[in-house]
Amino acid sequence: MQIAKLLAQKSKKYPKKAAFICKDLPVSFAQLKDKSFSIANYLLELGPIKSKKVAVYLPNLPDTVFSIFGVLSAGGVLVPLDYMLTEIEIINFINHSQAQVLIIQPKKEVSLDWVKQQCPGLKKIVISGSESKEFTSISDIFTKSFLDFPQSSVKDQDDAAIFYTSGSTGHPKGVALTYQHLINPIEVIDNYLTVSCKDVFLCGGIPFSHIGGLDFILFMLYFGFTLILMERFQPLDFLRNIQKHKVTLFCVVPAMFMAILFLKGAKKFDLSFLKYAVVFGAPSSPAVLKRFHKLCPNAQLRNGWGMTETSAPNSYSPADQNKLSSIGRFDFNLEAKIVDNQGSQVPQGNKGELWVRGKGVMKGYYREPKLTKQVLTEDRWLKTGDIAKKDKEGFFYIVGRKKEMIKVAGEIVFSPEVENVIQKFPGVVEVAVVGKKDKLRGEVPKAFLVVDKSDQFDNQKFRDFLKQHLAHFKIPQSFEFCEKLPKNRTGKIDKLKLTKTIKIS
Repeated sequence: MQIAKLLAQKSKKYPKKAAFICKDLPVSFAQLKDKSFSIANYLLELGPIKSKKVAVYLPNLPDTVFSIFGVLSAGGVLVPLDYMLTEIEIINFINHSQAQVLIIQPKKEVSLDWVKQQCPGLKKIVISGSESKEFTSISDIFTKSFLDFPQSSVKDQDDAAIFYTSGSTGHPKGVALTYQHLINPIEVIDNYLTVSCKDVFLCGGIPFSHIGGLDFILFMLYFGFTLILMERFQPLDFLRNIQKHKVTLFCVVPAMFMAILFLKGAKKFDLSFLKYAVVFGAPSSPAVLKRFHKLCPNAQLRNGWGMTETSAPNSYSPADQNKLSSIGRFDFNLEAKIVDNQGSQVPQGNKGELWVRGKGVMKGYYREPKLTKQVLTEDRWLKTGDIAKKDKEGFFYIVGRKKEMIKVAGEIVFSPEVENVIQKFPGVVEVAVVGKKDKLRGEVPKAFLVVDKSDQFDNQKFRDFLKQHLAHFKIPQSFEFCEKLPKNRTGKIDKLKLTKTIKIS
């Protein structure tokens, strides 16, 4: 995918048209090209950038869009980091990705001097949103007006991005995608939905560190429509933006749908321009979707499926509202099958793990060959970890997920990662983290702990410790202290028994 060429084309075709609007301030396609090219040329001035990693730690703001397109226009490898990650997680991911440049909006919880000290491979720090005598600022880069077309050769098979889906300790999981992978979301949405330059999309706070967030700006650039950009999700502002800007399409996770439904006064907003309302990230209740449909009767409700590992999105439910609970067929860019624990295909209608293969599947987990081998077979089938079934018409349905994977409002959390952090706290003897069903977020982590009674366990220090070492969505929402944890015949903790004791909140 040639980001620089697309920027040049769209700025020529729609120079004054708003590429995106953030906080009611429009940024034209011409401005988008100029600022993205400025960052690209700045990176190229630092030396050969191809295959070099540039970490971007910013909230959903204009500088984030410019930085992402700047890195990709220069032919670098984008390492987008969730702005909610802790200082320790940032350091881990920078070191694991081998990033040489960090573009960051400073915040008090993160010491730039400490990050620089702990990341020996980091050669340059660029800051957004403030000025500094010690570090280069993005505003300084813009004033130099590096507006020439970036002189960098980019091929589809070149590495384009590393998305970290989990792992502040142990083995980080950095999904490695190429420039060819970035084409996949565009081709998929173009195949399943009717999209054009006349549309208006709403990015309601899904972070650009997530493949779903990146998709929004890739779609914007390719199709030439206007994107309404929200820094974070607020249900009232979400509806206001739909009405004010006559939004035609949005993609959200189930928790967002629920928040909108529970919002008083939601019915008063005019959502008549909506063509599509798409939900991703967790199995969705058809009843909830149909209830939401009453707010936007002109829109098609679509249930979508995709993973970072498959350069999502990959499939959509059909326009037939009787198939709302389906994630659709895998008949474009991916093939799919449902298998048992031995990898053998199960009969139609039976449940099993969903495996997919095709154009969107990742190269692997960056610098983690063992982890890659666990999920990618020799013939390139990806083990998704989702439990699914298929009906006689070929439509797939997600019915659950494998036990170690917890999906919190679309974010993936692995139990062992959280357990490894908790286990480090003084006084913890044993811990098991499982997913607890939650009406708003799909799931939240719950921890069962056995602690040393001879040690004074400080609850406040424990919670502060977790906040320091884990992003907020990874922190268990509830804790249960036990005398002992159940074990199976092999001596392992029996998480299935623990899960059965949990009530839905």
